[in-house]
Amino acid sequence: MPLYADVALPVPLDRAFTYSLGDLTPEIGARVLVPFSGQRLLGVVVALHDNPPAPAADSKPVEVKKIERLLDDAALLSPELLELARWIAQYYCAPLGEVLRGMLPLTAEVRRHWVYRIAEQGRNVLYDGANRGSSRRSKLSPEDQNREYAVLNYLEPGESAKLTAIRSATGANKAMLDAMVKKRWLIREPLTEQRDARRLETVAVLVDASETSSGFSPSKTVSSRPENLSCHPERSAEREAEGPAFPAAGTRRIPKLNDNQLAVMAELAGCGGRELLRELRNRLARRGVPDSTLNTLVRRGLIRLEEAAQAFHVTSLATHGKRFAHEHTLNESQTEALASIVAAMQRNTFAPHLLYGITGSGKTAVYVAAMQRALANNKSALLLVPEIGLTPATAAQMVAAFGSEVALLHSQLTPDERAEQWHRIRRGEARVVVGTRSAVFAPMPNLGLILIDEEHDGSYKQEETPRYHARDVAVMRAKLLGITIVLGSATPSLESWNNAERGRYVRIEMLQRVQSRPLPVVEMIDMRAEFRETGQEQLFSRQLIEETQTTLDRGEQVIILLNRRGYSFVVMCRSCGEKIECENCAISLTYHKHSDEQDLSGPARVGARLECHYCGFRRGVPSHCPKCNSEHLFFLGAGSQQGEERLQELFPNARIGRMDRDTVRTRGDMERILQRLHSGEINLLVGTQMIAKGHDIHGVTLVGVVGADFALGLPDFRAAERVFQLLTQVSGRAGRGDKPGRVLVQTYQPDHYVNQFARQHDYTGFVAREMYFRRAMRYPPFAALANVLIQSEQLEEVLAISTQLGKWLAANRPETVRVLGPAPAPIPRIKRIYRYHLLLKSERRDALGTTLRAMLAFIETSGIPRRNITVDVDALHLM
Repeated sequence: MPLYADVALPVPLDRAFTYSLGDLTPEIGARVLVPFSGQRLLGVVVALHDNPPAPAADSKPVEVKKIERLLDDAALLSPELLELARWIAQYYCAPLGEVLRGMLPLTAEVRRHWVYRIAEQGRNVLYDGANRGSSRRSKLSPEDQNREYAVLNYLEPGESAKLTAIRSATGANKAMLDAMVKKRWLIREPLTEQRDARRLETVAVLVDASETSSGFSPSKTVSSRPENLSCHPERSAEREAEGPAFPAAGTRRIPKLNDNQLAVMAELAGCGGRELLRELRNRLARRGVPDSTLNTLVRRGLIRLEEAAQAFHVTSLATHGKRFAHEHTLNESQTEALASIVAAMQRNTFAPHLLYGITGSGKTAVYVAAMQRALANNKSALLLVPEIGLTPATAAQMVAAFGSEVALLHSQLTPDERAEQWHRIRRGEARVVVGTRSAVFAPMPNLGLILIDEEHDGSYKQEETPRYHARDVAVMRAKLLGITIVLGSATPSLESWNNAERGRYVRIEMLQRVQSRPLPVVEMIDMRAEFRETGQEQLFSRQLIEETQTTLDRGEQVIILLNRRGYSFVVMCRSCGEKIECENCAISLTYHKHSDEQDLSGPARVGARLECHYCGFRRGVPSHCPKCNSEHLFFLGAGSQQGEERLQELFPNARIGRMDRDTVRTRGDMERILQRLHSGEINLLVGTQMIAKGHDIHGVTLVGVVGADFALGLPDFRAAERVFQLLTQVSGRAGRGDKPGRVLVQTYQPDHYVNQFARQHDYTGFVAREMYFRRAMRYPPFAALANVLIQSEQLEEVLAISTQLGKWLAANRPETVRVLGPAPAPIPRIKRIYRYHLLLKSERRDALGTTLRAMLAFIETSGIPRRNITVDVDALHLM
């Protein structure tokens, strides 16, 4: 039996920690609670052995601490997932403990509290007070002094206590306890406890007469039931034919019930004898029946309260007459794509496929058919989507095809819901999983197929440690399991396209829309000419306004992309040129305007605010410049909020909706907007890039694009690729039904190669041009890239660390690794944290990885705090 366990902890240290097992017998992959640096942390066992930790040279033997608690009887992580975690930690230079924390979305099963216990100094104060009385030098009132002594007296036995217990016993509040901690009278420490994360709800059940001691008198109760109390009035006739829902006659009679009690019994009987307690109480409240009536019936044993598993809501999105993907007959190109995927699945070997299918070519139908084949072979299937906004429509497709075997995993689930879905997947109850990037770690037994929809999307890249890319992690997981993986997109990333060109991936092409529908006609509107002809700057061109009105008059729908949140994204003083910036970030505040507010030219801006989209800082809109006190403030740029307002002025009879981060805050918001769009309740939708991805709205025949080429000027080598992908994706929302589509792109750079290739729907032409530039500058996919970010609240510390790392890299980097910087990041301060960075490029990935790991070792030995350094391998965002 092993004596020791190596435990990976969620701390920024690249090592596991050895603990003594004592009498515990954990499995590798199980969770444990361990003491660490004065607190208790949740970790994962990664090794079991008999070797005590070796002491450092010329030091005392290491004191090995014991594991305090074993949370799992069996391993939660399979050997395959543990191997994947080690690969992520190695490849992305991330601590293994932080990788494992991201793999286990089970925070709901652990509750963390802060507890207080008496310190030695507090014990001395208590004894001195008993002998000499309270100190007259204290600034506290006599009442508060007495309360402090009451706290010390309460904690004197030595046991820790929670704030609620101390407050109940002594009346002390948190501020007083924290002040006693500062005086070193108390010690404040975290306490981690297990909790039951099952989602339960109370159900009221009508007790059968055979279960009661008194029985029922149905002749009285049934005749007193009003018919309109039935939960489902349309089934009343059926119930009357079947007989009363109350227990049968022939039993002992119950005491006489009053009218309110009869109403409760009849209401519950009308629901089939079983109803959620909250729903029953709501209906009774509307009838004026008090809660006490229900409580009385529970006490008398006529109604029983039970705990039942709470239902999980997958999606309520309806199709409004459209057929689901699995109901379609596949066309020739879909059939060929499916045949290639199925043949690879039958070989039971690692087989990565790139499915390049133009917008509207029916990739979802191929996904569903491939998943059906996997399930038929007793395998499970995983489908990743880039954003939560795509899960309602995708989940509706999956539920229609696979029913209750579908599970969801994404960040907008509550912690309890995530834990519930995770355990369903692990038990094998859900063989189809749909989710965003974290779902790549779903503990799926017998996984046989992985599908990545919109594989090019940057949302698959995690922007917090561990900074993994879900697409690449999924490819590695498929490789470890020896299974098929399909990367699908109408605009594949250049990295995936290059892998297909080099023979690493099998490329499948679907170059025709379903039912031979034509691609939309894309036209560029030159906004320079628009300004010359009109003499003024306009948000919407005359042609876009005219064609939008014509489309609405035909009863069709319009989507307008305006890829900026808020009303105006810069507020500037005309007198001194000062921009109003966030007090925490080096970025301009965005102006958000409420609908009940006066126009910008008016004197009042009631309800308006300036907001930072990086840290969330908010402030009111000033009437004068904070720097020069001038009243001439100018609002520059237009966001989706201003776009919605202008459209309401231009098209007063249109049914306008807006989709951006301000209108879609919860998981139900997206469903409601899409529901209204599918039903035709919204016929003109404006929004950010959320509207561009994956939505299949057959009534949309016109798409307008406003200001998308702004992103071409960003200091990012991927800017052209992102703009082309956005234009192609949003263009693909038009003409997906029986009527052809049209796209109008407003631009100040109509001759830019991105706009020209997007106009021609020429993805391969764009790739050839962009690859030429990438090859010349040695950027991905022709080199591996890592961004090393140095951060601190103190600018001097950032400069010192940056200089130190820059010198070390200059002296120790291999010749095959090129270092750019150190230099200020494009946004040099976010959330009061100063930011410098270094870019490392190499045509040899192994050389880059070796350099990064050597740099991290130098950081550890030189005393640079690891929390100040972020390593982003294969960085997508360099801002």
